[in-house]
Amino acid sequence: MQKVNIGIIGGAGYTGGELLRVLLRHPNATISFVHSSSNAGELVNKVHTDLLGDTDLIFTKEINSSVDVLFLCVGHGDAQKFLATNEIASSVKIIDLSQDFRLNSSASIGDRKFVYGLPELQRDAIRSAHHIANPGCFATAIQLGLLPLASKNLLKEVYTTGITGSTGAGQGLSSTSHFSWRANNIGAYKTLNHQHIHEIHQSLGLLQGHQAAEVYFVPWRGDFTRGIFVTSVISSDMSMDALYELYMDFYKDHPFTHVSTTAIDLKQVVNTNKCFIHIEKQGNKIAIHSVIDNLLKGAVGQAVQNMNLIFGLDETTGLHIKANYF
Repeated sequence: MQKVNIGIIGGAGYTGGELLRVLLRHPNATISFVHSSSNAGELVNKVHTDLLGDTDLIFTKEINSSVDVLFLCVGHGDAQKFLATNEIASSVKIIDLSQDFRLNSSASIGDRKFVYGLPELQRDAIRSAHHIANPGCFATAIQLGLLPLASKNLLKEVYTTGITGSTGAGQGLSSTSHFSWRANNIGAYKTLNHQHIHEIHQSLGLLQGHQAAEVYFVPWRGDFTRGIFVTSVISSDMSMDALYELYMDFYKDHPFTHVSTTAIDLKQVVNTNKCFIHIEKQGNKIAIHSVIDNLLKGAVGQAVQNMNLIFGLDETTGLHIKANYF
């Protein structure tokens, strides 16, 4: 059985812990090292206590360039700094979970060129890529709701709202990540100015060319830990039958994105790499609902899906995870 030797940079945060949880159960994965400057010398399961009994790995400051792939689970801006200041062998593939290389204008550093890693949009390009810029969580949920329409040049103006759990803010404390703020509370933030809008416009432009749509996005912080629920509203005279035919045909060969003719909810996808989509229509207004787990399909799960594609594995390997529905 093919084994992929893996290094993880920034292994102490939410995405690092979630990546470890997935990869420890991946039949083709061997974790060579987990890097964390602040936790070097500590057992991984002392920081990620849910992994007690699953691994005796120890965080390290050392970086081993003999691995096949490096996952960068670092903050925005830190991936570029890491690659600029560390000697990483050119043979090592890189999957970056920050936003540093998602846009075409910043998709390279030195000789390294990054491919935007949304499999439902660029699966063939990912298979032949050496480095991957993993999409943002909100960007993933919004794009998966819109790609079929964009493929037919049907998008002009899109009005989108979405709510995310507290893990979307990372482990760093802020006034809005404390329990006393989050409990029984919601709030909008980065209204019409969220950083993921740029990659959404880029992807829609890839399908629609000069007719790329304008996306107006209002994100919300939610009173729950993980998951994203997005609703995008557009104008269209398409019938419901035609809409569902378009969506089901577009996603028929994509194993993690599913179109539902009945109402969807967040718990259906939490703890999975799935995206569920549901469509509603009133008059000439269409509402496209899409739900994902922000830490899996919105981050780590999609990163492992991209790893599978790069190394010629079945893209679902290690990602058959049941939702925590009860």
